[in-house]
Amino acid sequence: MPSAALRSSERETRIARLAAERFDVVVIGGGITGAGIACEAARRGLRVALLEAGDFAMGTSSRSSKLIHGGLRYLALGDVATVRSTALERKVLHRIAPHLAEPHWMVVPARSWAGLVKLRAALSAYEKLGEVEPADRHRNWSGEELARGEPILDRAVHPHACVYREYLTDDARLVLANLRAAAAYGAAVLSRAPVQAILREGGAACGVEATCAESSGSDGSGGSDGSGGSDGSGGSDGSGGSDGSGGRFAVRARCVVNAAGPWVDAVRALEDPNASPKLHLSKGVHVVFRRERLPLRNILILGTEDRRSIFAVPRGEAVYVGTTDTTWSEGHTAWPRIDAQDVAYLLAPLHRQLAAHGLGPEDAFAAWAGLRPLVAEPGKPPTEISRKDEVTIGPAGVVSIAGGKLTGYRPMARGALERAAEHAGLRLAPPVEPEALPGGEGAADLDALARGLAGVPAPVAARLARAYGGEAAQVLARGARPLAEGASLVEGEVDWAVDLEDALHVEDVLYRRTGVALYDPVGREALVAPVAERMARKLGWSDARRAAEVAAVRERLAADLSFKDHSKSAEVRA
Repeated sequence: MPSAALRSSERETRIARLAAERFDVVVIGGGITGAGIACEAARRGLRVALLEAGDFAMGTSSRSSKLIHGGLRYLALGDVATVRSTALERKVLHRIAPHLAEPHWMVVPARSWAGLVKLRAALSAYEKLGEVEPADRHRNWSGEELARGEPILDRAVHPHACVYREYLTDDARLVLANLRAAAAYGAAVLSRAPVQAILREGGAACGVEATCAESSGSDGSGGSDGSGGSDGSGGSDGSGGSDGSGGRFAVRARCVVNAAGPWVDAVRALEDPNASPKLHLSKGVHVVFRRERLPLRNILILGTEDRRSIFAVPRGEAVYVGTTDTTWSEGHTAWPRIDAQDVAYLLAPLHRQLAAHGLGPEDAFAAWAGLRPLVAEPGKPPTEISRKDEVTIGPAGVVSIAGGKLTGYRPMARGALERAAEHAGLRLAPPVEPEALPGGEGAADLDALARGLAGVPAPVAARLARAYGGEAAQVLARGARPLAEGASLVEGEVDWAVDLEDALHVEDVLYRRTGVALYDPVGREALVAPVAERMARKLGWSDARRAAEVAAVRERLAADLSFKDHSKSAEVRA
């Protein structure tokens, strides 16, 4: 693969290219769906542009449960096609990005022998659909096996369990890997560039007008909320054009693809203000605890009182628990509010099904929430809505894709692209075999890769191997010294994020490039100032800009945990 770099220092050059060239397709949205479409299109010979309103993966695609899984529960809903497609995709993603699709055992407790038999039947069907290899097929735990394998599980409540393979990912880094691959094949990719209008010629969409959020009256300190930056009222006469120096610019393309996730309807309204909404937005919340307080050994599925399932997932020194699934009707935002009742809902199964642990909301050191863009099915609650994707074409020819699952992003992207190409008369090269994403080469054995990383403690090496895969040594070569005492982030990671992954703000590094804000109980606070200092030197920030970046991230970190205050006042405790 050619060089796969998204350099923050080349932003103005990329804007100038976007304004000057005519593309085959312009993709709106830099989450996993848009990234997958851009990667597939570029690899199949199209000239591709992609615009994201906020940071890449800023919305849904960094707020998932971080699992590559086939969706076992969708078998119960009769959605066999979705389950088969996504179950098979696990193997593909493990092959092209082993560091971003690492197999882990998932434990499903059972209250009785009859329940265990039922679980085994469902898992056998699931594994057949996913063509699971014999060594990875499910196994049963009872008695001593369960005591050894997951001692925290209350065996008086669940004396049995089925254990099967699923895959752990870093959703934001999977998005970045696809975007870097797209750029390596010639795609022009730009973050923090909200689309303001759909350009038209003869009534047909012929591109978009966008704004550079980094140079259009902003001090650059706070980033973007990912909302698209427009209410659709900006309008355009189609004349467009830009000198590439910032502000508004036009991107010409034969086809416009709307892959804006929760903002799909907002983009559809730019094309047709009278368009009926397609989406049902569902809020998903995760809370994070120190692993020493919730000492899980495997991914655990727990049942809720409303007959849903949630995950408890160990990751390094953290364990996160989620997710909720509730209708959200309070508008589009990249940072939906986390309420005390969300946290109480997630804590309740821990109290009922695990050995006594005494966890309360105050024990959480991090949390995140995101919005799922489900294709609306009137009359159904979010828990019963299928995760299928749907492609529609608007009156000006804008191709919109909604719904879908993280695991199935590649076939979803391929289907949307082929529909768009057919509509716009674009000539696609034949589909090609998937190849390794950046970092995927040399990452088949992550433990061996970690042992080969010299100069850092073993836990840091293990994290680097799983974050960067075969590129981990290159990251370390840029600086192996920790940025703060007691934190695992090394200097080279900040440089790598800026030089190859288009990080423009401290928030980008801490939340989406490294996950420190989500998983590191020490580093999420201790690293804010050191990361800002290193980025300031690389990007030439003023002291005022650096201070504003620090203040913005600290405010964000505090907002993530604001539910603690509400929990105290309501005396919510599981």
